[in-house]
Amino acid sequence: MSIPFWCVFISALLIFVARVPVARAMKAQGGYDNHLPRSQQAQLTGLGARAVAAHQNSFEAFLLFAVGVLMAHTTQTQGFLIDTLAIIFVLARIIYLPLYWYDLAWQRSLVWSVGLISSLLLMLSPTFRQLLA
Repeated sequence: MSIPFWCVFISALLIFVARVPVARAMKAQGGYDNHLPRSQQAQLTGLGARAVAAHQNSFEAFLLFAVGVLMAHTTQTQGFLIDTLAIIFVLARIIYLPLYWYDLAWQRSLVWSVGLISSLLLMLSPTFRQLLA
């Protein structure tokens, strides 16, 4: 499996890593309500609420990244730059989660931007495929 595909796999796992503090916050709120978990999540505050937002953002970021990797792959755009963009995205998401959890807002936004730019460049990579060869 290629480096970008491994990065897609790791990014998918990070969606569930982002969920861990949510479950802990729900448990601390009197137990995990498996009947109405979304209602319970809506009542979370502080770290719990930020963890929910980070979890939701992980889905949003994953979609763009996975599409970018697939666009590069289906157009046979590959090489060091594609691998590097995929790794940068994963590293940005790894850094992003604790920044969101611990309310480091401007740092989180900066790291989020790095991940977004990586995804967008992956989407655009077929247009500069000749430069990558």
